[in-house]
Amino acid sequence: MGRNGPESILVIKLRYIGDVVLSTPVLTRLREGFPTARITILLNAGTEEVVRGHPALDEVLVVERRGMVRQWRLLQELRRRRFDLVVDLTDGDRSAIVTWLSGAPVRLGYNSEHRWRGRLYSRLVQADPHRMHKVRYHLAATEALDLSGPAPAPSMAIAPDARHMAHLLFKDLQIEADRPVVCLHPGARWWFKAWPVERFAELADRIQTETEAQTVFLGSEQDRQVVQRIGAAMRTPHRSLAAQTGLQVLAAVLKRAILMISNDNGPMHLAAAVGTRVVGLFGPSDPAVWGPWGTGHRTFYKQLDCRACFHPDCFRGEQNCMRLITVDEVWRAVRALLKEPACQTN
Repeated sequence: MGRNGPESILVIKLRYIGDVVLSTPVLTRLREGFPTARITILLNAGTEEVVRGHPALDEVLVVERRGMVRQWRLLQELRRRRFDLVVDLTDGDRSAIVTWLSGAPVRLGYNSEHRWRGRLYSRLVQADPHRMHKVRYHLAATEALDLSGPAPAPSMAIAPDARHMAHLLFKDLQIEADRPVVCLHPGARWWFKAWPVERFAELADRIQTETEAQTVFLGSEQDRQVVQRIGAAMRTPHRSLAAQTGLQVLAAVLKRAILMISNDNGPMHLAAAVGTRVVGLFGPSDPAVWGPWGTGHRTFYKQLDCRACFHPDCFRGEQNCMRLITVDEVWRAVRALLKEPACQTN
């Protein structure tokens, strides 16, 4: 590394959308600490739009999950670049191997499971992934580099073309510009993290019957059927953008909303990152660790111990953690937030 710090930095985050959003404060702090360094990030394919146009980054590299030849070429390219510093935020075997093969003299990473991968780093980050919010957990890597200060918030730059597409989508849905929009996202990576379909339908009906707000349902291609089932159960107009937005357009849609109601998923963190308040519905994951970052949010969490029956089974039936969250309590929170003036959460 140079006298004034590293000249070339590689950040690795080979996880999902929400994980990448919650790692963006590291990029901000690295840029603040090393203003002249070239900063590159390596991500899984499908998450790169989260950091598109991020002001702290010089380059985004993507690793495909399949194709050994392409992966090998990428590893050769990483080694050729001779990074001074690699910061691996993933805490996984694959990323640890990539870190080691980069040949960087300083290789910083996590090893919470105390596995063999710890030997592939030149320095280990000491942080507890189960007792810290993920933003602070990620920032522990920068503190190991003697970079500190107030925690930067997760952030996402929205491209002008994405904003324009969001405008057109709202126009197609006949969204009235002078009335607030509430987005709802019923998708979840696993079924036991999803609030029941009929409760999303009832909540959306209450919002559209008892407030001036219009509701819009969001989701990926995998969520399309769930969103359709919700629409079939609603009494008020059902609007859906499920499977119609990439991550950039999704962020632009969320930016125009006054509120986002969501299961624990990546889009929930996108909403918070663009300054939209969140009502988060949590089951087996703790919002103290995985909750939306910032002020003005509300989360619901019944604090059940799910270790005895985690994926793919849940033995609690009608008493599982998501079903314990009632429509009435969520509605009270939504109604209170809709009465407050809109505010930026970061």
